[in-house]
Amino acid sequence: MKNIMIITSYFPPEIGAASNRIFHLAEGLQSDYNVTVVTPLPNYPTGKIFDAYKGKFKVKSQENNINIVRLWLYASKSKNKFVRLFAMLSYSMSLVWFFMWNKIPDKVIVQSPPLLVAFTCMLFLRSKKRKLILNVSDLWPSAGFELGALKQGFSYKLLQKLERFNYKSADLVLGQSNEILTHVGKITSKPELFLYRNYPNINRQNITETSLDNDTLKIVYAGLLGVAQGILKLCKELDYSNIELHIYGSGAEENDIKTFIENNKDLPVHFYGRVDRAELYSELKKYDIVIIPLLNRIYGSVPSKIFEYAKLGLPMLYFGGGEGEDVINENNLGWVAKAGDYSHLNSTIKSIEKEKLNVDLKQKIQQTAYKNFDFNTQLELLKREL
Repeated sequence: MKNIMIITSYFPPEIGAASNRIFHLAEGLQSDYNVTVVTPLPNYPTGKIFDAYKGKFKVKSQENNINIVRLWLYASKSKNKFVRLFAMLSYSMSLVWFFMWNKIPDKVIVQSPPLLVAFTCMLFLRSKKRKLILNVSDLWPSAGFELGALKQGFSYKLLQKLERFNYKSADLVLGQSNEILTHVGKITSKPELFLYRNYPNINRQNITETSLDNDTLKIVYAGLLGVAQGILKLCKELDYSNIELHIYGSGAEENDIKTFIENNKDLPVHFYGRVDRAELYSELKKYDIVIIPLLNRIYGSVPSKIFEYAKLGLPMLYFGGGEGEDVINENNLGWVAKAGDYSHLNSTIKSIEKEKLNVDLKQKIQQTAYKNFDFNTQLELLKREL
């Protein structure tokens, strides 16, 4: 059987869309390849090496028939850009060391971002005999600029050069949105382009009726509590006259959200922290509608939650703009509010009739998802490209 390597900065037991996406990709490729995943010692989103891996430089294991190599890095979630840079450099240095002492297969999938890690891989693994596949989930540095995390200047221009080098060095680019592929195509015509959505590979869930014991609309958010999601601002801007907000997850804004709730005990905002995926799926059934927000419209971004929640049969309220809006509207998955417009968000919420959030609607959403967002169909198409 042929060998393939996936190099990523995120992998289970870490949480989040990136780690889940790469895990499902690795698992799906097993029927045709011996799969090896190279990843850092788990540390995301806490910024600390998980207890089971502390004090180790390299950990090799086999999980779900996937060969996993976990390498050392300096873990941090510091907001200081130099500390973050050093953290990325540390993983890049570990990768170079790994490349020097290990045989690298003829096919390698590299996750981007982080740009610097992807650049390290594209630079050191270039070979006429090797096919480099760049899996682009977000457009950096432009996404960082739109989020306010980066400013234009010398460092921004340097990141743009790294970005262009990565695209031009790839033989195949996988983009999770059409906007990403359009962007890459404007920079270089060298790589083949393939739309590879973040479809989850999950077992079909039974649809249950939401409690209609009162007229209050129970809204739930589940996921990372980072800058991009803007959950703290959401808490501050919502009109709570006829809604409840329930929050699951962890991340950079977690403590600020807890403080907000503590200081506003009169508001129906509830925080439950991080729960494992199986428990989360069970919990989500309690609520009327899930909200998928982005602080700003990010070109190229289509949150993977859209596809995951659709397969669970959950009606969605999307508040992020861009291509995600098209996916929601074209597949009748829920409601869309204008990105960044909290007044429109509140008026959209008021327009939602709770009695219409019934089993029939949920079953229609789930049927659409399993028809249009099929993981295995997409995977088979990808295998032909590889």
